[in-house]
Amino acid sequence: MIDQLFARGLTKALLATTALAAMTAPAFSQTPAAPELAAEDDAGATIVVLGTRRTDRSVTDSASPIDVIGAQELKTQPAADMLEVLKNIVPSFNVPQNAISDASTFVRSPSIRGLAGDMTLVMINGKRLNRSALVQVAAGDPTNNLSQGADLAVLPTIAFGNLQILREGATAQYGTDAIAGVLNYTLREDEGVELSTRYGQFYDGGGDGKARQIAGYAGFKLGDRGFISFAGEYNKDDGTIRNATRPNAVLFAQAHPELASQLPNYPKPVQIFGNSPSEGWKATVNASYDVTDATKIYAFGNFAHSKITQSFNYRPVETFAATDTAGVVRNQTRNSAFAHPIYLTPCPAGNATCPAGGFVKDSNTYSFSSLYPAGFTPQFVGVKDQAFGVAGIKGDLLENLTFDVSGSLSRNALTLSMFDSISPSYGPDSQTSFKFGSLIQKETNLNADFVYSLDAGLSSPVTIAFGAEYRKETYTATEGDPQSYGIGPYYSQALYVETAPGVFAPDSTVTMPVGASGYGGTSPDAAASYSQHNIAGYLSVEADLTDTFSVGVAGRYEDYNTFGGTTVGKVNALWKVAPTFSVRGTVGTGYHAPSPGQSNVQILTTAFTNGLQVQTGTYPVSNPIAQYYGATALKPEKSTNYGLGFVFTPMPSLTVTLDGYWIKIKDRIGTSQTYNVTAADIAAQPALLAVGEGGDVQYPTSAYDSRTAGIDLVGTYRSNLGDGKLNLTLAYNYNETKVTKFDTAIISASQKKDIEGTIPKHRATFTANYAIGDFTITGRENFYGSFGLEDAFPGQTFGSKFTTDIEVSYTIAEHYTLAVGATNLFNTYPDKIKATDANPIYVLTNSLSNGQVYPNSGGPFGANGGFWYARLRVKI
Repeated sequence: MIDQLFARGLTKALLATTALAAMTAPAFSQTPAAPELAAEDDAGATIVVLGTRRTDRSVTDSASPIDVIGAQELKTQPAADMLEVLKNIVPSFNVPQNAISDASTFVRSPSIRGLAGDMTLVMINGKRLNRSALVQVAAGDPTNNLSQGADLAVLPTIAFGNLQILREGATAQYGTDAIAGVLNYTLREDEGVELSTRYGQFYDGGGDGKARQIAGYAGFKLGDRGFISFAGEYNKDDGTIRNATRPNAVLFAQAHPELASQLPNYPKPVQIFGNSPSEGWKATVNASYDVTDATKIYAFGNFAHSKITQSFNYRPVETFAATDTAGVVRNQTRNSAFAHPIYLTPCPAGNATCPAGGFVKDSNTYSFSSLYPAGFTPQFVGVKDQAFGVAGIKGDLLENLTFDVSGSLSRNALTLSMFDSISPSYGPDSQTSFKFGSLIQKETNLNADFVYSLDAGLSSPVTIAFGAEYRKETYTATEGDPQSYGIGPYYSQALYVETAPGVFAPDSTVTMPVGASGYGGTSPDAAASYSQHNIAGYLSVEADLTDTFSVGVAGRYEDYNTFGGTTVGKVNALWKVAPTFSVRGTVGTGYHAPSPGQSNVQILTTAFTNGLQVQTGTYPVSNPIAQYYGATALKPEKSTNYGLGFVFTPMPSLTVTLDGYWIKIKDRIGTSQTYNVTAADIAAQPALLAVGEGGDVQYPTSAYDSRTAGIDLVGTYRSNLGDGKLNLTLAYNYNETKVTKFDTAIISASQKKDIEGTIPKHRATFTANYAIGDFTITGRENFYGSFGLEDAFPGQTFGSKFTTDIEVSYTIAEHYTLAVGATNLFNTYPDKIKATDANPIYVLTNSLSNGQVYPNSGGPFGANGGFWYARLRVKI
């Protein structure tokens, strides 16, 4: 019954969108690829290399829905991060801001079609890009919990000739991870030199978030047979602040004006929700050489380094009472590190009334208030390093047989550290800065691909593609500083008071949190390497059976040393009903095996609930702690993908595509709900001391199934207007995910709601570009539907919003282009957090107890407001 209702709703949405397309057709446009950088067929249509092994397919006659984003649009986005670039121009692409989200602030994972980031395969020049080293545990949207996909932020936009996006499952063609689709970046091969620089800042916060970028590209011929190119970008982005300070900090400054200047970040908020300051570079190299007329060797690589510093939660030194907007007086509780002094006098040796290991409760004490008299805010640092290289040889073996044999090596590392913190259980010997260790992802890929063209008397040759792949990936966690994870000598102090000379009586027991305040480093028992390898073989056949009907069939077998073997398949077809109208459809199955990182991630983080510090431990399914709470081994995710759509080209300048999709996924990977740790739990599992009584535990799980359905509408229109050229684009995505089955003992009701509602169901962009002479003006209107964050803000729906982007550019002497523009021109923000009993708003600061005003995920377009910029481009 549910399936029928869901299908009925999808059908109605398809019909409604078709009607919309018919009514607004003259306004549609598909993003054009830069003509000098994208291959074209005889009719001038962009050739697609994704979703097919044929070499004669364009966007309009492809059986698969494909978007082509040209170099110009990639380079002119006012963002240094490829994630922000795609968020601006691809409606089904969603990525959270992730303010104060632990390591997920450093590596943000996107969602395409509402699915996890590691369900989209990312490639460069048709070769798989490596995963990030980070497994998402504190992801800004629950869809990405435990996701481990590629980090798109390591890619320099100036390096690419175009980006082709395959919007359907393609596991049978390209392997695991391609459940939601494929992103394929094509490196530039043009000759010449291009330089650009950009400066910008946000309107608010006194003009904060200053962003600086320098980028360059150089391409050279190697005689008559080859070329080599280099591209790179350097960026330095200041942070933003979009929150109030904590009520506790205001009250502390009132009570202790002489210490107010020692509050962290003074006079700014003691903790910061916004963009984290970052600085880094990213680069590519690309080369090929024709060793014979039929064979070439090639190599390319991607390298990056960046450093990001994130504000964590403020640790108050005193408790104050503040009134919320409902008139309720609530305590703004001090941090547990300041709850009591540390007693330094050990029990006298050999005293029967004060046993060894106990401490005398006297005036010989130490307090962390002597180190941080106004409290402290830990600063979390992430350093990312990326190295990815591919080398291969390709060419013609026979007249109708081509080959491509390649190998790749990659290494992605995330090194974590912290300063302005403490390890409370070490008392006066505590460090204030810590190294937590590194997370490292290494991958090796070997590929052999062949394409044979067979004349079988059909309307086109039969394209037969076959090949094999070997892939190995290794996930490593290295050990952190002992104090970053250790249990210090002052973790638990049994106190005794002297009742008479040499006679003591028990008084009380006091405790201090273990590990660094804010994040737990990797302990020796968790520092290890985990590997997994698989082999695969595939076969696909494509042909035009008639002049109007094309079909493709693909099958793939994968065999993992950890999860065994599986077979997936795909069939797609295109029927040209009329010269101007085609229908296309897809049926396929998919497979995503858990990565070694997903199966073995282990971290300890700190969160705050209503001002109270809560430690959260994430343990792998093999760990006794996880098994104590019911963890079982992860399963591979298996999918079934259906697609149906049409291509409408009523005139050469107008194209409309409408594609509906339905994706069912079994055994989706994520994190369990959190389980509260009790004293009895610690007695049963002593390792839970690191989490502590009152803390939380979660673990990886494959405990739910989902179904995602939606519509992609893309339209293009190009025409002459006066003496200039006008390009119009309309792109719309409707996406709905339902959790169809879940284990209530593992997945909570709020988790289910977040998986279904965190990402807006509706997203649209309308872009107009007009070029006349040396002037070009571009405007974009963005629509973001409503969304919810049930776990963090129960009962609240954050409303839909429009934002506007604009840019004007002028080219001088064909080589120099100056552009000025703004994103979110009218300074739109997401809705503010509403007051509830679970999330009271305080009168003193008009914020939550942590100073938060907007959701820390930022919503679908962020919580920074408007941004203006200027850019200069020089092309030689």
